Amino acid sequence: MSRIPRLAPGLVLGLTLTGLFLASVLLSLVWTPYDVAQVDVAHRLLAPSWAHPFGTDHFGRDVLSMIIAGARNSLLVSVVAVGMGLSVGAPLGLWAAARGGWIEELVMRGADLVFALPALLLAILFTAVLGPGALNAIIAIGVFNVPVFARVTRGGALSLWTQDFVLAARMAGLGRAAISLRHILPNIAGLLIVQATIQFSVAVLAEAGLSYVGLGAQPPTPSWGRMLNDAQTMIGFAPWLAIFPGLAIALTVLGLNLLGDGLRDALDPRLERRR
Repeated sequence: MSRIPRLAPGLVLGLTLTGLFLASVLLSLVWTPYDVAQVDVAHRLLAPSWAHPFGTDHFGRDVLSMIIAGARNSLLVSVVAVGMGLSVGAPLGLWAAARGGWIEELVMRGADLVFALPALLLAILFTAVLGPGALNAIIAIGVFNVPVFARVTRGGALSLWTQDFVLAARMAGLGRAAISLRHILPNIAGLLIVQATIQFSVAVLAEAGLSYVGLGAQPPTPSWGRMLNDAQTMIGFAPWLAIFPGLAIALTVLGLNLLGDGLRDALDPRLERRR
């Protein structure tokens, strides 16, 4: 009788926190406790209570409702930006590993050029040139993700090009492109999934940072980063305005990082053998 494998505590916690994040996104599509666009000056800066568990902001808007709605914006930016990086970076990495020579050097030196600037600084540069907005934030974060996936894909692919099954495929007459798609890509899919999960957390943090400096999603779209920006002048007498958005960002990033680490451990056969 086979025994059900035990999940690592970090993976369980990561799944839980990520599940709460996704549940908030789904909930925001159909319901929030209050209308996030409704201004109620008569009830501004109310402390947390049964009516408003996370309090209200300087416009009288319910903070809990804005955090729930803000999760949708964070997920949208992260999914599209990471998807952009994966769809462009993975083919570049496969191409570099398959061709080698000057093509590999060109791809890797281009990646080094992008890595020369910190991710958030690069995103700020792009959005400052293109203008503020969610779409430009997605482009900026996506551009940074391209070299990340290119490097990861190339590294994983290079380790497989010397394997016997790849040599057999070459002897059978398959070209480099066919081998990359049929044999290399399926074998590094787990590696790319883990990296995508980690990049989601980076994208959430980058989106919050861009919104904080006014270069992300614009009002009236709720954003965790802009909520922190609005709270900085009122933290002395309304600390809940900074505490709850900050916790939302921290727990989401923590959950995604733990999920990525847990998936890496679960999908890496070498780690499994060590246990």
